[in-house]
Amino acid sequence: MSDRSTRAATRASRRARVNLWDPLTIGIDIGGTKILAGVVDSSGSVVELRRRPTLGHDIVGVENTIVELVHELQQLYDVAAVGIGAAGFVDASRSTVMFSPHLAWRDEPLRARVSDRLTIPVVVDNDANTTALGESRFGAGVGHRFVLCVTLGTGIGGAIVLDGRVYRGANGMAGEFGHMQVVPDGHRCPCGNRGCWEQYASGNALEREARELIVARSPVAHRLAEICDGDPARLSGPQVTDAAREGDPLSIELLADVGRWLGTGLAGLVAAFDPSCVIVGGGVSDAGDLLLEPTRDSMVRHLVGRGYRAEPPVLLARLGPQAGFIGAADMARSAARRSRRADRRRARQLERQQLRQQLREQRGEGWFRRPAP
Repeated sequence: MSDRSTRAATRASRRARVNLWDPLTIGIDIGGTKILAGVVDSSGSVVELRRRPTLGHDIVGVENTIVELVHELQQLYDVAAVGIGAAGFVDASRSTVMFSPHLAWRDEPLRARVSDRLTIPVVVDNDANTTALGESRFGAGVGHRFVLCVTLGTGIGGAIVLDGRVYRGANGMAGEFGHMQVVPDGHRCPCGNRGCWEQYASGNALEREARELIVARSPVAHRLAEICDGDPARLSGPQVTDAAREGDPLSIELLADVGRWLGTGLAGLVAAFDPSCVIVGGGVSDAGDLLLEPTRDSMVRHLVGRGYRAEPPVLLARLGPQAGFIGAADMARSAARRSRRADRRRARQLERQQLRQQLREQRGEGWFRRPAP
């Protein structure tokens, strides 16, 4: 066996020894309207689940809710750490939420504020990253080393997991796929730019197109107009999906349009990152094959090298709305292991210091000292 193989085997053995400790951890997913918190074991199974409303403009209120949930779950279970998935930009140190579109966080030191009120390690990451890690480790991505995950909700979130690790980029902001420009001078996006991908392949895009047809009194929109009683503002994406399942031709067409745009963007991401699979999650993915079939067709149609390269499967996410806090709990488990190793190192250092001190004291009492001349 070569030296390199020996070193690799040694590292694997050390990891295996570390992984013998598989504590329960808490994962928290903070969305625009709700906070989900769960106790999760090392297999990704949810042992206990809690849900609270999000107090979006009350920073202290959100922090209080997080701490209350942790204390509540700690009374029931012996947990080793807390992982928080936050909707927003999280810095590379995974401690500060620099900006959140739905919450009042601006350069918010979330990890420090929560850690000051708890006695166990806390980690913070972007909610798309925690979702991708959850699906990669315990969901649709199991068995795949290179996973590309996109979530379709009001916009598009995303992340890349490489060999079990989330790729975060230099500043922690990798994965903002929804703001790739796909149509120059296209629809205005709330981010301030025009033509962002999420303006064509998201829940907002689905609702916008359906509402515009109702406003135009298009005869093909009669079923959707009935669903919302003629008030376009009352029409939601899930209602369009339900109508598509019931066979409404327009709703099927609208989902197919979203799927084609989704596939076009995915073709670019696959060309850039060459993943072994693509996972699609988020609320819009509830449409299943009504969305994914046109997505797959469009991705293959626009993929560079098609016919001469492996085409990654486009898979439906399995963990649903729990993926975010399951992934956050798994990140917390890694943090707990690091903290435990650090505690052991400190304990060994302290033991060595105490031993050296004892030896010095013994010398001072005459031990090892040469007789005076």
